[in-house]
Amino acid sequence: MSGEEEAAELTIAEDLVVTKYKMGGDIANRVLRAVVEAANSGASVLCLCEKGDAMIMEETGKIFKKEKEMKKGIAFPTSISVNNCVCHFSPLKSDQDYILKDGDLVKIDLGVHVDGFIGNVAHTFVIGASKENPVLGRKADVIKAAHLCAEAALRLVKPGNQNTQVTEAWNKIAHSFHCTPIEGMLSHQLKQHVIDGEKTIIQNPSDQQKAGEFVAQFKFTVLLMPNGPMRITSGPFEPELYKSDFEVQDGELKALLQSSASRKTQKKKKKKASKNAENATTGETAEENEAGD
Repeated sequence: MSGEEEAAELTIAEDLVVTKYKMGGDIANRVLRAVVEAANSGASVLCLCEKGDAMIMEETGKIFKKEKEMKKGIAFPTSISVNNCVCHFSPLKSDQDYILKDGDLVKIDLGVHVDGFIGNVAHTFVIGASKENPVLGRKADVIKAAHLCAEAALRLVKPGNQNTQVTEAWNKIAHSFHCTPIEGMLSHQLKQHVIDGEKTIIQNPSDQQKAGEFVAQFKFTVLLMPNGPMRITSGPFEPELYKSDFEVQDGELKALLQSSASRKTQKKKKKKASKNAENATTGETAEENEAGD
């Protein structure tokens, strides 16, 4: 890559880039919630995936209408993976469909881009769960573990920290719930038109996921701004629906999870963003309920 090309790279040091990330993130959040609401017992996974993709195209078609050359739309197709299926199940019409039923652990994953700036989001929930009918047992364990891993990552992904700190925290949290991080799953740096940048955070592996086990996934996109991380996507997690017998034991991790993840207020005086802030990252966590040593 030439010096001129490097100089032309657009990052979140530019206000317009942040705006485009946030617009894509807002659309991703709305689409996710619409698909979650439609994901009831008896619903077709194929139809839900089609609904998500159609809504992404419809919503992105409403913005930057005057910018005829600007690309926008699906950055990652709507995927709905159930129970022990780890991720990326987005069937074609020619594929075998899956009909959701009560008790299914469902993972919805999708991505939206505006001018190549990507907002990814994933959420896990159980069909039929409610305050009166909370999720118990291994499904609750794995969902709570994955959710807390995502919350820990939000607090640890910041300039000056190492990716290994996040990996270590994920493993400690997962093992507290007798779960195992999925091997081969990565969190990636994002750039314009690049969904899997070279900076990554690794989790853990397994050759295959066995029937009878459950995999939970949460994904969000965070912009590393000068005054702290800005999370632009998130799912509608309801902690009261999941009752686990386990909790995080590590004192440092407990303190981390109880700390605020909100950004610090910044004086209006404009400053140049540091190189450390010129990154956008997709944080992704997935756990399975395989007992760990």
